[in-house]
Amino acid sequence: MKRNPLLGVLGGLGPMSTFWFCEMLTAHTKAETDADHIDMIISSRATTPDRTAFILGKSGQDPLPVMLEEADRLHRAGADLLVIPCNTAHFFYEGLARNCKIPILNIISETVSFLQKRGIRTFGLLATEGTVSSRAYHRVATPLGMTCLTPDPEEQREVTEIIYGAVKQNKPADFSAFLRVSQSLLNRGCEALVLGCTELSLLRRDGLLQPWYVDSLEVLAHKTILACGKEPVGFPESFAVLREEHP
Repeated sequence: MKRNPLLGVLGGLGPMSTFWFCEMLTAHTKAETDADHIDMIISSRATTPDRTAFILGKSGQDPLPVMLEEADRLHRAGADLLVIPCNTAHFFYEGLARNCKIPILNIISETVSFLQKRGIRTFGLLATEGTVSSRAYHRVATPLGMTCLTPDPEEQREVTEIIYGAVKQNKPADFSAFLRVSQSLLNRGCEALVLGCTELSLLRRDGLLQPWYVDSLEVLAHKTILACGKEPVGFPESFAVLREEHP
């Protein structure tokens, strides 16, 4: 990989979280001039078929061919590294990685690794039904001796409504409902709660600042900055555990 790689952002899954991620990269890269920032190409293919609907069998429209098309477009445009600021899309990660000529960072693996480095053994997952039902976080966490807990069915319906009925429609989210679900998971013994849907990262942007939340998009941003050879700044103090890897 080149010393200053060109980053490809495979986005639009959803659109608002894609651009919040890119804003996060810019805000958290140590820079004195424009040229100190990450070179990137952004694809926001908002018409990509819904990932959760396909995973749950509610739609026969497979998102993978569209994602592969965009990955190839980014590669042909010169991208050296890809990121996908969407957790649910990582259901298709293996299919993408097998057919992509450049590396793809994995938001789920990076988030679980971050939790492990912090010594967290039990965490709650707040995510789409697609991510929950596919057990994507469980598959990474369980071999590491970690436990991933998820909301009960009624609580999951509330989380789904926040994602699909509020954030994706640019409407205010029901913070009180989200906090109720969060408290339920904390009462079950969770040491941290993962915002495992990048739409939920927008709640953190809008004031969800309690220390038990771990924002998967924030973790991906930190890893991306490092992978692009830049210095991350301004992240929460909990990210100090990652400085040992990259002194």
